[in-house]
Amino acid sequence: MKPSVLILCTGNSCRSHMAEGILRHIAGDLFDVHSAGSNPAGYVHPKAIEALAELGIDISNHSSKHLDQFLDQQIDTVVTVCGNADQACPTFPGKVNRYHWGFEDPPHAVRDGEEEIDAFRRVRDQIHNTFGAFAAGYRQALAAYAAVESIK
Repeated sequence: MKPSVLILCTGNSCRSHMAEGILRHIAGDLFDVHSAGSNPAGYVHPKAIEALAELGIDISNHSSKHLDQFLDQQIDTVVTVCGNADQACPTFPGKVNRYHWGFEDPPHAVRDGEEEIDAFRRVRDQIHNTFGAFAAGYRQALAAYAAVESIK
């Protein structure tokens, strides 16, 4: 059984869905990936869908979910991607790895001279780099463990 990763954000409409889509795309063979929110918006932002589609990642069938849906499930790792979710994150039963990797909220991160989609692309790329490093580190640890086990 693959370890389960739950990515949390307040609204579960942008950052958490982009992170879920990216991590599932690059490491779906390693992890069972989900996302949720402490106060779900009820939709996935169209610009988040568009920004990931540019990378060949389809999140158009994702839906906004409340984190309560996951409280009775086996969760191995919880990653919060916004400060509010980090504060609202409940204690999950069992041993849970917990990380907070905060990213700007794309609809509110538009800089001078940027269009809204540019903010989504910028945050998407930051999420891709962070979760890509997480997946690469996990793969490397698995390979090292396998090497040690083969020596025994």
